[in-house]
Amino acid sequence: MMDFINKIAIVTGGASGMGAATARELAAAGAQVVIVDRNGALAAEVAQEIGAETAVGDISDPDFCQQVVDEVVERYGRLDILVNAAGIIVRADALGTSNAQWQQVMNVNVSGIFYLSRAAVAVMKQQGKGVIVNFGSIWGGVGAAGVVAYCASKGAVHQLTRAMALDHVKDGIRINAVCPGEVNTPMLASERSEPVTEEILQRIASTVPMERLADPVEIARVVLFLASDDASYMTGAMVNVDAGYTAR
Repeated sequence: MMDFINKIAIVTGGASGMGAATARELAAAGAQVVIVDRNGALAAEVAQEIGAETAVGDISDPDFCQQVVDEVVERYGRLDILVNAAGIIVRADALGTSNAQWQQVMNVNVSGIFYLSRAAVAVMKQQGKGVIVNFGSIWGGVGAAGVVAYCASKGAVHQLTRAMALDHVKDGIRINAVCPGEVNTPMLASERSEPVTEEILQRIASTVPMERLADPVEIARVVLFLASDDASYMTGAMVNVDAGYTAR
């Protein structure tokens, strides 16, 4: 297991899915984790399980994002790792996506990452080191039908990752993105018009070369690699974790 003893890490979206898996893996490897999520009850459950702290709020609010980073630095003296895992999805094409839905997806999936990363980079630059791992998506690279706002937002995350990586490479800050494929998380079921049955899960899995969905921990372990010193020569990278989906 990679060693994160005494590392201070913020994980957004850490109350469920891939964010929760990442928080658990970081804590198991020795990191002090701060879970940022709008669902206070779920965040508290995960935090109690792994000995983490929580910050409950909306990452689309720049003042909240700045407050989170400020409070972490005030308490622990530094910030080593930021994992931007929070995200939402609207399952609709352009005609079916309202202005409010479009803006909400962009606010959370893009602006939230920008606000937190901006606050984190200011601290990491003073430290002379730090790591940010963003959650992109294979759909930010290849696109998909019926999720237009989500695809656009993840494409923006990829470009934000690349641009910030180049801006801050000489500050000792590495910034990469993990780009998951089909993962068995609550987001897989969110906003669907029908319940997600075993048959539907199998149908989704059949579109993947490995013919199965990823477990969230399989994504989390790639995040930990990117956050570790083992990835010291990596910045500005989009790392697909998709069972060969984009290799075709």
